Amino acid sequence: MRVGIAADHGGFELKEQLVASLRQAGYEVDDFGAARVTPDDDYPDFVVPLARAVAAGTVERGLAVCGSGVGASIVANKVRGVRASLIVDVFSAHQGVEDDAMNICCLGGRVIGYALAWDLCQAFLSARFSGLERHQRRLAKVAQVEKEEAAQMSGRQP
Repeated sequence: MRVGIAADHGGFELKEQLVASLRQAGYEVDDFGAARVTPDDDYPDFVVPLARAVAAGTVERGLAVCGSGVGASIVANKVRGVRASLIVDVFSAHQGVEDDAMNICCLGGRVIGYALAWDLCQAFLSARFSGLERHQRRLAKVAQVEKEEAAQMSGRQP
């Protein structure tokens, strides 16, 4: 599986640890940065390219890390086709994929340690979407909301 990963300064250390573990576990990893700790960098600069790659299918799943994971989750979900969530427990890490086809797992580099983060990543990456009718129906409703919002925004200037 090809996995993308991105982090700002708040998630840099955890990202580096996860990249090493992912590669050791046999995953192909695309690192969207940051390449070094820069205290005044901004998570959207790294998470948006990751989210676009996930939406385009360039990478199958994404991991986004910032200080709390909240900002990464917010900005990732602005990209159409992305279903990102802040994850802090193993159940949500796999259930989000199984029921909601979550494709980006967001983590807080200042909130959780490496051991838990690695458990969450493993649960997220090993999970598969169930494909059950009720889950497909719900995802169709989410896609409809995205479509309606895009249509509504197309007439407005940013």
